[in-house]
Amino acid sequence: MSSDLCQCKDDIRRLCADAGACATGFAAVTAIPERLEAAYDRWLAEGRHASMEYMERYCDIRRDPSLLLEGARTVVVCAFAYTRPGSRRHPLFADYALGRDYHEVLRKRLRPVAAAMEAMAPGSGTRICVDTAPIRERFWATRAGVGVIGLNNHLIVPGIGSRVFLAEILWTHDVEPDSSLEDGGCCGCRACIVSCPAKALDGEGSIDCRRCLSYLTIEHRGDFPDGLTLDGRIYGCDICQDVCPHNRNTRRTTVIEEFEPSEALMALDADAIAKLDREGFSAVFSHSAVKRAKAEGLRRNIMAHISVKQNVNTTDNDT
Repeated sequence: MSSDLCQCKDDIRRLCADAGACATGFAAVTAIPERLEAAYDRWLAEGRHASMEYMERYCDIRRDPSLLLEGARTVVVCAFAYTRPGSRRHPLFADYALGRDYHEVLRKRLRPVAAAMEAMAPGSGTRICVDTAPIRERFWATRAGVGVIGLNNHLIVPGIGSRVFLAEILWTHDVEPDSSLEDGGCCGCRACIVSCPAKALDGEGSIDCRRCLSYLTIEHRGDFPDGLTLDGRIYGCDICQDVCPHNRNTRRTTVIEEFEPSEALMALDADAIAKLDREGFSAVFSHSAVKRAKAEGLRRNIMAHISVKQNVNTTDNDT
């Protein structure tokens, strides 16, 4: 690799770190391996994506990200930590949702990086992807050497753990790819599989969203399946990450200020959430990932949570 390309990569890593990334890697844009494409097709055919019909769309783009940006040659993958050891937590909300919506934050932070990349290679183009584009983020993170995929389906960044957001910048410029971690894996302790309250993990690295509490409390619309227990969660579920050994004794890393917990959200308890109307919901969650569940969904979730607590209290009093 030429010294110019080495300098280019070093400069981009530095820019990404300045933007708040805890890890950055480079991969050459190619088609997804057939075995992964076939596994995804089987997952869809078995209905494991539940009601998320958008996952059935744009399969050609999921296979080949160059269809997102004509002439794309390189994908730059960034991981951003959203919590650190000892960070404050909320008993009802997943950690990732305590700060500002990562879609807004990461896109804004990476725009100057993308502009600098285009300036490094005049005439080149970029496209920033943050979760909503049909791109296989975790695959490209492993291909770029950023991390490995655990049995809990999360990307694990060595030394950092799995509590990270991913974002990508597609670039129509060639850069020497980093070494892949695609063939790596987690330690295989199966703690996530054993601890999953809804048994949504199959032990082979796949997930059945129809059972997953994160899906059910965020994406699912309508009534909950009979017999479902939210296990104290009303938005997302961190259990499979809490028990993961890769999330213990992690090195301290930067968490950008936008991901620090919102004081308005942290002040909410179950009673306050139950009383939120649409106006109140919008006031607290207008720049939060929690808005994905909508006011009706969050109210459904908190009512289910309160109902379980009341039943438990009644049972305790009877005994």
